[in-house]
Amino acid sequence: MPQIHETAIVHQKAELGAGVKVGPYALIGKNVVLGDGCQIGPHVVIEGRTTMGKNNRVFAGAVIGSIPQDLKYKGEISYLEIGDNNQFREYVDINTAEGEENYTRIGSDNLMMAYVHIAHNCTVMDRTILANNVTLAGHVSIDSNAILGGLTGVHQFVSIGRFCMIGGLTKIVKDVMPFCTIDGNPAKSYGINKIGLERAGFSPEKIKKLKEIYKIVFRSKLKLDEAKIEIIRKYGSENDAEINYYLEYFDKLERGITR
Repeated sequence: MPQIHETAIVHQKAELGAGVKVGPYALIGKNVVLGDGCQIGPHVVIEGRTTMGKNNRVFAGAVIGSIPQDLKYKGEISYLEIGDNNQFREYVDINTAEGEENYTRIGSDNLMMAYVHIAHNCTVMDRTILANNVTLAGHVSIDSNAILGGLTGVHQFVSIGRFCMIGGLTKIVKDVMPFCTIDGNPAKSYGINKIGLERAGFSPEKIKKLKEIYKIVFRSKLKLDEAKIEIIRKYGSENDAEINYYLEYFDKLERGITR
């Protein structure tokens, strides 16, 4: 059975899985679903149409599922969907989506440090780390295994690729290609995320190939469509998962890339 502190307020229609713990003065709303093993800390608010998977931990003062901070929002039905095994540290704020039947989505195994803000219609995939005070504007997409340093701000509609490493205090206003290291204001690319790829088990051969692809995109002075053609010419026949992902990423670009 769930363990609910006597000072917590849990709506009778909220759905709490086995072993859920709800701390003092927490508030769980009517349309909330919490999976097995979730731990909800003191003074946490979980509201809106929020579904949370298993074994998530939410620390003191976090607000999960609040309405969008967007003047276009007029009370339409929208959702927040969260996977498993995430940690939401103190005072994290995550909004539901703007637009009828739309979603904000958080994957699994993520760490959101204190005061992270994730706005409406964002998608954050799996195994990401968002350090203290990272702020995502609406419609931002972050792919798996990305790391964003503290106080990083991300412009609306920006897409950030897999295995990126972004330094603290960075201002991101353009899309970020996969496997890159980014830093500064204005943001600048400083090569591939070699250390992150090594820690993730990428072979030296694979890292060397990704570095060569990086040079085609960032150092050859080719236009993006020309760089894509060159990558296909050199590596397209290899059916390599990371190269295929990189090539597919070109189709997601809407704001130009952070060079």
